[in-house]
Amino acid sequence: MVAICHTILVSKNNDHLDHLMRRGWTRAGEDQADTAILPAHATRWLAARTGLPFRSTPVAPESALVVPESALPPAAYDALCAVLGQQHVHTGRAERLGRAGGLSYLDLLRHRGIGAPPVPDAVLTPADHDAVQRVLEVCATHGVGVVPFGGGTSVVGGVAALRGDKAAVVVLDLCRLNELVSVDPISRLAVFQAGVVAPAAERLLAEHGMTLGHVPQSFERATIGGFAATRSSGQASAGYGRFDDMVEGVRVATPRGEWRLGVAPASAAGPDLRQLVVGSEGAFGVITEVTVRVREAPTVRRYEGFVLDGWDAGVLAVRELAQRRVLADVTRLSDPHETDMAFSLSGGRKTALVRKYLRLRGVLEPCLMILGWEATSAEELALRRRTTLRALRGLRPLSLGRPAGESWRHGRFAGPRQRDALLDKGVCVETLETAAYWKNLGELRTAVRGALVGSLSAPGRTPIVACHISHAYETGASLYFTVLVPRADDDPEGQWRQAKAAACEAIGPLGTVTHHHAVGVDHVPYLPREIGQLGVDVLASVKRTLDPAGVLNPGKLLP
Repeated sequence: MVAICHTILVSKNNDHLDHLMRRGWTRAGEDQADTAILPAHATRWLAARTGLPFRSTPVAPESALVVPESALPPAAYDALCAVLGQQHVHTGRAERLGRAGGLSYLDLLRHRGIGAPPVPDAVLTPADHDAVQRVLEVCATHGVGVVPFGGGTSVVGGVAALRGDKAAVVVLDLCRLNELVSVDPISRLAVFQAGVVAPAAERLLAEHGMTLGHVPQSFERATIGGFAATRSSGQASAGYGRFDDMVEGVRVATPRGEWRLGVAPASAAGPDLRQLVVGSEGAFGVITEVTVRVREAPTVRRYEGFVLDGWDAGVLAVRELAQRRVLADVTRLSDPHETDMAFSLSGGRKTALVRKYLRLRGVLEPCLMILGWEATSAEELALRRRTTLRALRGLRPLSLGRPAGESWRHGRFAGPRQRDALLDKGVCVETLETAAYWKNLGELRTAVRGALVGSLSAPGRTPIVACHISHAYETGASLYFTVLVPRADDDPEGQWRQAKAAACEAIGPLGTVTHHHAVGVDHVPYLPREIGQLGVDVLASVKRTLDPAGVLNPGKLLP
């Protein structure tokens, strides 16, 4: 999501041991000063631009939410207590509700009393790999579904507690698997337990002068295991790589037993089975440890803002950088709609001066580009920056300098809190992403944008559909869409479901249905289109081998 207000405070609470109900990105019980407040000028702009009525739609009290009684069979409960201890088999209302779904727009609506959240029958908190292994064996024996849970940041239904054909379903919360197991400074490898949250991982590595460099927008909440299970991609992927590029080994618990993969930096011993586990979304096993490639921590950083005139010119600039292999670590291009939204919602004298400057320079369709470099010396950074900017010289980008870049960097995690504030105002606000080869990128953006605008437009409701390139490669790039439209009170869930379906159909043969959000539940219907029925059959045969009883994350990844 676009960072629209750069004065948001960042929460310092990364304690995953709480089991309080989450009412949005900020958990209940956290310092409410860490939440976003939508400025008055932003509310006025949204009302004028979208038809948003002036109203308040607060979070529903916990007592208003329907939480069915736990259906966990007594025999299964007793067996799980024998493995974990009764104190780590949580069947209370608040604990179960706190792990009822992820953080998609529809998930958040359900926690606001619109629809019913998928409440698990219990929340389990094992402390190590062996406990996870024994839990899976118990659940397979008793026919209980198991949903692995890290930071709970899925926006595609990946952690929804779906029973499928099982008698009950439990959430396996990996919050206690929170240790840095080892660091190999010679090979530059680190082994993490799966429940380590990203900020803690960076703090632990910093003690060794290292960094992972994986910084998605979910950074504050997401876990190492979740990154691996979903093929996550961070904002600095151009410099550090996607998370699947970083994974050197995994330790996995399956109903069939333990599975360890990764013995060398490269191997020709058959297909790379690590890549079968990475991205498997808990459907094949529970990742309990991840060995990752780490790098020397940067000591200098420089982020800058630039503007190009028009989407085509901006795309050409990013493609030039990618194909000349001179991308900045962070390379991000906003289309004119996202640029206008960011300027309008930020407001203030500085933004007004930027708009005036661009008009004076004859820029008709401003597209904001953020470039960020990180290095271990000022000399290295200066050299890389010169190389990047030299490649852009012929495209004549206008520099907004370091303030624009630093403003983006400091507000890079504000989006989820801003979404909470927008939900409070009655806005349907959601994101989706895709990727395509450069040849198809323009057509893909037009098709998806058209589908979203067409589906969401209604009398009194005008949607804003913004887009940016979030990750670039030599052969193509990803597109990340942000949607804002007044919520349809008659059918708020259907409003977004129809729009998302229209967008996924528009993607069609032009690109992938997901670049980094994963399959989850939402994208299951489109998986055969992307990998073919034979591909689905291959994945299904793997699941039958590793999970004969079908207890792992029911309803996810596979049709």
